[in-house]
Amino acid sequence: MLSIYSMIVISRRTRNSVLVYSKLKLLITASVSTWSPLATAFNTRPGRKLNLSLIKDDAGLFGVPELRSHDGFYAMRERTVWETEKLISEACGPDRTRKMVEIFDELSDTLCKVADLAEFVRIAHPQAAHSQAAEDACVSISGIVESFSVDGDQVLVTGLYADSPNAMVREAAYRIYLHPDKHQEYLLSEMLSSRHELAQLCGFPTFSHRALKASTAETPDTVNQFLDIMTQRLHKRAAVDFDVMKKLKAATNTGSTEEDLAPWDTPYYTHKVKRDWLQVGSTEFSPYFSLGTCMEGLNILTNSLYNISLISDELAPGEVWAPDVYKLAVFHEREGLLGHIYCDFYERPGKPNQDCHFTIRGGKELPDGSYQNPVVVLMLNLPTPCWSNPSLLTPSMVDNLFHEMGHAMHSMLARTRYQHVTGTRCSTDFAEVPSVLMEYFAADPRVVRTFAKHFQTQECMPEEMLVRLCASKHLFAASEMQVQVFYSALDQRYHGSHPLEGSTTSVLAELQKQYYGIPYVPNTAWQLRFSHLVGYGAKYYAYLLSRAVAAWIWQTYFEADPLNSFSGERYRQECLAHGGGKPARELVADFLGREVTPENLANSLINEIDSKNEHINRIRQ
Repeated sequence: MLSIYSMIVISRRTRNSVLVYSKLKLLITASVSTWSPLATAFNTRPGRKLNLSLIKDDAGLFGVPELRSHDGFYAMRERTVWETEKLISEACGPDRTRKMVEIFDELSDTLCKVADLAEFVRIAHPQAAHSQAAEDACVSISGIVESFSVDGDQVLVTGLYADSPNAMVREAAYRIYLHPDKHQEYLLSEMLSSRHELAQLCGFPTFSHRALKASTAETPDTVNQFLDIMTQRLHKRAAVDFDVMKKLKAATNTGSTEEDLAPWDTPYYTHKVKRDWLQVGSTEFSPYFSLGTCMEGLNILTNSLYNISLISDELAPGEVWAPDVYKLAVFHEREGLLGHIYCDFYERPGKPNQDCHFTIRGGKELPDGSYQNPVVVLMLNLPTPCWSNPSLLTPSMVDNLFHEMGHAMHSMLARTRYQHVTGTRCSTDFAEVPSVLMEYFAADPRVVRTFAKHFQTQECMPEEMLVRLCASKHLFAASEMQVQVFYSALDQRYHGSHPLEGSTTSVLAELQKQYYGIPYVPNTAWQLRFSHLVGYGAKYYAYLLSRAVAAWIWQTYFEADPLNSFSGERYRQECLAHGGGKPARELVADFLGREVTPENLANSLINEIDSKNEHINRIRQ
């Protein structure tokens, strides 16, 4: 068969060459240019911008002139110190004319413009000189804040090997990886007792009381009531999940019984059921999820809900830290430019293996009445494009992309007076609501149907594939939620009254018996690997509570029509626009028209589980 190019060459030699050539040109154009500009941009890996001008200098990272080189961090640090001292003098001086909150917000903005940017560059920049200079700036800014703050024949086991089909391997890895360590136990105990002492010095009965102040939950009592209600209502539902896993284990492992399901089994059998029951495998779906199609899907969604468009923007020389970073301008159809999102999406050597959102500059009202538009970075670790093919995402990568874009939209659509309460600068148990809500859109066939197209043929994902994929995201929801309740309860107990009644391991064993359907494994210390105890101290429950609020919002406003512009605009104005400027509990109650009680929060999650289980059962039949 002749290639299209050969056909063009031959046709030019014929009497009707012009006509044939024109038709073929139209055919070729139609076959390669039907992607939107946004999809085309993200289906092509960006290259480094060369500065060929003899006049125009590099713009500097994020367009900051000082950051044309890493030395700029030192200049920014010195300027920040001077500006900070000036603002502190104004706040403490007898001739102060501005409100204290205005001075504080300017002080916060001055510090955050350097600290947030430096924190991102410290983590993400590939060059050591930039990373070191950014780290020095971070340390300096932290010092400023602290100065006025009041508040061989051996086997190396590096993980849990949860995907191994061999039960003995999974068990051995679990027991070895989670084996108790006296030094780690000492460090955890010291951290918990020190936090308790700090809380009491600040006038709080426990660290949990201190951490939950001004949150959606507000008090540890509310959290514990919520967890207890969830435990009671999840018990039978999770038992059904575990019974299915037990039978599957008995059927696939000679000599095992239905009574020996263990903690190292649940991840494996959850994945196995997704693969066997719903025939869901990552490779089957990835061709329909090129990065470009996913970005177009986000554009369709945000345009439908908020009347905003995501537009691939030009980068100035020296503006970014790596050659394959994209820049998005966020435009509202009436309000114009709302902000910028830098997309650092591809994996590279030395880049942290984490998906996260960084605020580079927070939004705020300026004295002249204009608005300081936000600037954020979304960092993912997607596979780099191969040859002429775009980056192809697995379903879980699509979920992560939507999740992180939820944080970005929170930042872009917030319109607050002060930057210290803009966007994601709100209580931890509300900050995850916009991002978790985006996962609901990513799991809804009506939304996925708008963009899931094969990267080569542009054919839409077949309907039966689409239904299977979306259903797979809700398998064993009760048992997975039960373990999150257990983790949250453990976190609350560790940060509650002290001294603890026994070691951290004995406390874990006691609570696992109370909150989780699979018993504790003797001589293991899972909590010593639970790094969230450090970063989320007393706030791990925020994952569950955020999901409860997101589910409640979804069921009330979007379940009937996920692309409804009226619901989207109301959500924007009554939730996203406030950032942390309105108390989270009040914000949620006003938006949903009901009080935020433990019972109402639990109802939203249980209703979701029951609804999805009915849907999965219908598909299997």
